[in-house]
Amino acid sequence: MTATPNTDNLENDPTNKTAPILTLRNAVLFPGTVMPLVVGRPKTLSLLADISGTNSLIGIVTQKDRAIDDPQPDDLYTVGTLARALKVVQETGQGSHILVQGIRRFRIRNFVQSDPYLVAEIEDCEEISRDDVEVDALMRNVREAAAEMLSILPEAPPAAAEMIQRAEPASNLAYLVVSNIPIPIEEKMKVLEINDTGEILRQALEILQRQIEVLRVSQKINSEVKGDLSKAQREYVLRKQLDAVKKELAEIGVEEDDALDELRRKLEDAGLPEEVKKVADKELARLRTIQPASPEYTVARTYLDWLAALPWNKTTEEKLSIQFARETLDSRHYGLDNVKKRILEFLAVRKLKADMRGPILCLVGPPGVGKTSLGQSVAEALGRKFVRISLGGVRDEAEIRGHRRTYIGAMPGKIIQSLKKAETNSPVFVLDEVDKLGKDWRGDPTSALLEVLDPEQNSTFVDHYLDVQFDLSKVMFIATANRLDTIPPPLLDRMDIIEIPGYTREEKLHIAEQHLLPKQLREHGLTEQNVNFPQEMLELVIERYTREAGVRSLERRIADICRSAAVAFVESEQVHTEVTEDKLSEILGPHKFELDVVQRTEVAGVATALAWTPTGGDILFVEVARMPGKGRVRITGQLGDVMKESCELAVSFARSRADAYGIDKKIFVENDFHIHVPSGAMPKDGPSAGVTIFTALISLLTGHRVRHDVGMTGEITLRGLVLPIGGVKDKVLAAQRSGITKVILPGRNRKDVPDIPESVREQMQICFADSVDDVLRESLDATDGMPVFDRMAPTSSFVGSA
Repeated sequence: MTATPNTDNLENDPTNKTAPILTLRNAVLFPGTVMPLVVGRPKTLSLLADISGTNSLIGIVTQKDRAIDDPQPDDLYTVGTLARALKVVQETGQGSHILVQGIRRFRIRNFVQSDPYLVAEIEDCEEISRDDVEVDALMRNVREAAAEMLSILPEAPPAAAEMIQRAEPASNLAYLVVSNIPIPIEEKMKVLEINDTGEILRQALEILQRQIEVLRVSQKINSEVKGDLSKAQREYVLRKQLDAVKKELAEIGVEEDDALDELRRKLEDAGLPEEVKKVADKELARLRTIQPASPEYTVARTYLDWLAALPWNKTTEEKLSIQFARETLDSRHYGLDNVKKRILEFLAVRKLKADMRGPILCLVGPPGVGKTSLGQSVAEALGRKFVRISLGGVRDEAEIRGHRRTYIGAMPGKIIQSLKKAETNSPVFVLDEVDKLGKDWRGDPTSALLEVLDPEQNSTFVDHYLDVQFDLSKVMFIATANRLDTIPPPLLDRMDIIEIPGYTREEKLHIAEQHLLPKQLREHGLTEQNVNFPQEMLELVIERYTREAGVRSLERRIADICRSAAVAFVESEQVHTEVTEDKLSEILGPHKFELDVVQRTEVAGVATALAWTPTGGDILFVEVARMPGKGRVRITGQLGDVMKESCELAVSFARSRADAYGIDKKIFVENDFHIHVPSGAMPKDGPSAGVTIFTALISLLTGHRVRHDVGMTGEITLRGLVLPIGGVKDKVLAAQRSGITKVILPGRNRKDVPDIPESVREQMQICFADSVDDVLRESLDATDGMPVFDRMAPTSSFVGSA
């Protein structure tokens, strides 16, 4: 907390006083003058919020460099003006308005506060006041010179002359004159810092005489130009005036010529391609013929600045050491073997063929598996610079290709802007969330990316703003996405797809121990001596407090525990925190997830399905119930059209095979069936739940429960065949996270088994089914009575577990 300085006695007490300081960028407030101010900087707004309102006294001080947004004590002049706040109007979103009146000068002795605003200890400046003939003469000369200047200015207000004649005392007369003349801040501060009244008047008189001379020359120029003007020549009036000014003052224009010469040198040093150099030379020659005050001048100058700033031939020297790249990737990321293999292959080929074009990869996987951070690691492994743009929600094609220069405020697209920031034409360029691009009436950004991500075309990429070719072939593009079905096929065809599945329990444990826990300890100012996190507790957090494909939630839970340890360390100086199960319950609350598969499948008519979502795999329960009726089927659970058709298929096939399964056909006529998939608030669709729906229905009709440790996936046909599905790895990992030890997959998905981590395959029994009979043999629990599958007609051979 900071105290608000008491300014009630500032006006009368000349010693040992403090005042809040309001800083000005480009103005000087003089004693005796009134000035309106528009303020918007945080410190100034805090000052206005604390002062008592109108008539409060504040110190007005000018900063030395107007470009500084948050001036510190060393950035301010030491002499300022004590002022009274006549009126304060605060406006939301547009700053505040304040009207101040200068009272007297002061000098800052030292600053006593810097936040939330500056407060300084001040002392009045000693003013040497002389009441003699010389001062009277100087006052008369100042008044006469001011009147002469006002007579030259046609727009001067009539009351200005009267104000100057009535201004008293002598110093206030000088301040009134100087405050209304457009001269540099340094000159105004020189006047404010003078203590002697006579010297103040001399400075004001010198400034007035110089200003009068400038006005006379301006009048002369205008009179010379006016004689040459005609109606057809009015559009050239600014050029005529400029020529007349150059005739009077030959040095005018030298500075602008120097700036264009400097721009020409930058263009020469940029290493522009020949075609681009021709365009730049032509534009530079045209720029020299345009007046600097013209809006077209700014457009052409900005365009040339962009051409000079781009890395046309600046290429980062790569580290082509495969061993270094392997060590870097392994130290930053656990697993992800397919991605690492692809990067090492690129390095090997690059070492053999120096002019190889950059690869275009697309990392696809659920959130939190490290897709974006992998791009940074790849850049470090290759020794390249790293740039990233997020494409989520981008709907305008101009975001990629840039705006044409005909538009006000036009600029290049994100690709060219990022390369300028990278200062190299061969960075690792991550296109984040490429699957979330949109499109509307402004264009389709995915179509603009077709050229960017095509190795055969991106060497001649043309941004609409530049309108010249830029070579992107040396850039290593890495796109990231959560799903592929939202990416247009032409764009998908241009990228090398690398799927990054969710992590297994063992992988999460390793990542937590080696990466997440050390990182969170560092970020919370703790060490391993402060927090003991046993492996068993990490496993408990993984299984009972998070259920995700990635590790973001796991990192957040570890951060919760570290914050609790930090509070204990600060409040009670508890140096060591032991993480136990009771401690987890205290910090994280009760278990968020339970292994409820056993409980949910303890009755007949319930089966466990394996599902795929954009955030990884998951499990769903399919429940079937029957009640007296007329053979109607009711379907709930917010199912899509495809799943509804799977329900109808399951009922139809069960009726057609009722005799084979020992089911009375009258059941289908005398009963209604209700098929429900819980979590009704979440939409569900897809064909892979067909075998689960059929199994749950047969379980209900035969009375045999589905084994609680079995999960299944697959699409069925009216002939009872089981068709292949996708997302096998994610589904199996979801089954493992949920405590399922046996999964049933379509027989034609055998080819996907090698993608499943070996540690998971060792823990789980993976079975394949070519028909629904194979599914029933492996899923129904027949411990109480005759196994139901013994009465089924064999339709196919079962292939054992993997």
